[in-house]
Amino acid sequence: MKLVSYAFEGVVRVGRLNVAGTAVQAFHGDAGSSMLTLIRLFDQLHQPDETHTDWVELDRVQLLAPIPRPARNIFCVGKNYRQHAVEFQASGFDASASESIPESPVLFTKAPSTVIGPDTAIPAYLDYSESTDYEGELAVVIGQGGRNIAKADAMAHVFGYTIVNDVTSRTLQQTHRQWYLGKSLDGYCPMGPTLVTADEISAPERLQLRTWVNGELRQNAGVADLIFNIPTLIETISRTMSLESGDIIATGTCAGVGIGFSPPKFLRHGDRVEIEIQPIGRLSNPVLALRE
Repeated sequence: MKLVSYAFEGVVRVGRLNVAGTAVQAFHGDAGSSMLTLIRLFDQLHQPDETHTDWVELDRVQLLAPIPRPARNIFCVGKNYRQHAVEFQASGFDASASESIPESPVLFTKAPSTVIGPDTAIPAYLDYSESTDYEGELAVVIGQGGRNIAKADAMAHVFGYTIVNDVTSRTLQQTHRQWYLGKSLDGYCPMGPTLVTADEISAPERLQLRTWVNGELRQNAGVADLIFNIPTLIETISRTMSLESGDIIATGTCAGVGIGFSPPKFLRHGDRVEIEIQPIGRLSNPVLALRE
């Protein structure tokens, strides 16, 4: 099922897309009030009937991030594709470690205030260093939480998948070494357009990640290329803290980010970044580098 959060007639709702992806049907009651609530109640819901007439055409609504305001920070994984780890090390912006390929998952977080939805402008004007970069990523959304989750059991804790753009101020990331400030500028985590339930993506390692900037293909890699796969990430995080329903894990970006070029190709005013992972869809956001 493809789930979305959206605004319609001044009200934020949660619903599902029809098979054609052209209309949305809201969930009723508490389940339709927020995606976090829907995730908690999902197993108790009756399967909605596609023959019902209470569908709204998608072009009449404003799509929001599937989880517009996460309950906790977004868990992120750095240097989780080999070619990106190499390009990051070679760029001179990696002040975190001397090795290029990590021996264990590199984990950091982004603040909940970073999240924005599809077609919302990335506020690059907030980056006074003018070094804003893009990072297309597959994100995992946790359903049933837990602690000390073994790899063998990890996928049973996955509710679904979405796309995030781990937008980054490279100069701030380098200057402060610990990446939180460079990753957590307001609006620096576009998310969406849908949250696809895990039953529709039985083999996430077969997914393909592509990123375009102004129509130029910059990133193109299979999720199978992850250094640390999804079960490993869930096991690693849950060893030290309980994962909770609705938690988001951004699994890392592949080669082709702006700092991988010489000179770096940072985002500029008027650029558009598009990230595609099917069947999740295409996440598209313009860049606003000048204050209006």
